[in-house]
Amino acid sequence: MSLSISHWSRLYGDALGSATLKQELHDFIVEEQLGFEPSGEGEHIFLWLEKANLNTAFVAESLARYSKLHLRDITYAGRKDKFALTRQWFGVHIANKKEPNWDDFELQGAKILQVTRNDRKLRVGVLKGNKFEITLRNLTSTSKDYAEFDICALEQRLELIKHQGAPNYYGSQRFGEIRLTAKDTEQVTATARLLQGGNLALAEKLIGGESIRNRNRRSMAISALRSWLFNEIIHQRIVQQNFHHPLLGDAMQLSGSNSFFMFEDEAEHADIIKRLAEFDINITAPLWGDGKLHSTATTRALELNCVTPFPDIIQTLNSLGLKQERRAIRIIPQGFTWQIEDNNLMMQFSLPAGCFATSIVRELVDV
Repeated sequence: MSLSISHWSRLYGDALGSATLKQELHDFIVEEQLGFEPSGEGEHIFLWLEKANLNTAFVAESLARYSKLHLRDITYAGRKDKFALTRQWFGVHIANKKEPNWDDFELQGAKILQVTRNDRKLRVGVLKGNKFEITLRNLTSTSKDYAEFDICALEQRLELIKHQGAPNYYGSQRFGEIRLTAKDTEQVTATARLLQGGNLALAEKLIGGESIRNRNRRSMAISALRSWLFNEIIHQRIVQQNFHHPLLGDAMQLSGSNSFFMFEDEAEHADIIKRLAEFDINITAPLWGDGKLHSTATTRALELNCVTPFPDIIQTLNSLGLKQERRAIRIIPQGFTWQIEDNNLMMQFSLPAGCFATSIVRELVDV
């Protein structure tokens, strides 16, 4: 089995052209939004840390070595992009041991900006969301009909995303990336510059029954496999032109919550449409696992048709002890603003935790 990520449909049509992403360090800035303020007291030290070209797990390992603690005593609310400038909280449970001098912590690419305390442990999942500042450089037309990039079409596409949202695809980071370099970059095709691999390749081994001993790599493989199937269902809803249109049997998620309810009465259709337009609710798709598929009627049939071609994936996910969950198929960027200058696009917006800014970018251009 070979799992591809290149065929997933865009919601608003083909890419408007191409652009360069992450050409400079400040072109992709991510700032964590906890949703609460640390109390300032307690046995848990909270570090507000800025990092560049470092992954979250590596920083956690470095903090553990510096503070002479077990890795389990270093926590964070969520992982952040490696190839970006990011700011996030790390939690350090130091208990009765002497607190190190954080001013002396040295790690190239990392800087502690603030030290405070909290009365509760920083746990994965407590994160409210992330704020993004993204710059797309060198907007270039790839159309045979237009030599120059169509700025008007870009403005229209941005307005569509602002007022109707974008597909809540898991980004390519979830599936792993293999970055290639060459002395003569002209000989490296756009396809070869960035190839999928990593986590999806591990996932395929998992499907084949191979054991992955490294816990972190095994976890990433499982996550990639589950995310791939979720993306496949979004793709099918776009292809069938019912991404924005509720179907009988849809599980509707309340915005800002994991709670959902079933749309099973046609008499409620007008109200459901209104609530979707107001961003009060979102249509969901399954994060696959063992147990009952929550959708019913038309939606249940659609989702089963989507996953039926992949019995090995279904069997693997069912066997791992994962339970059926739901995730919104649409993301709405909050505080979405942008500026277009000198053939560059600068965007600012916030997304809920677990959503990928690259899924917004994907609706605009190829990068």
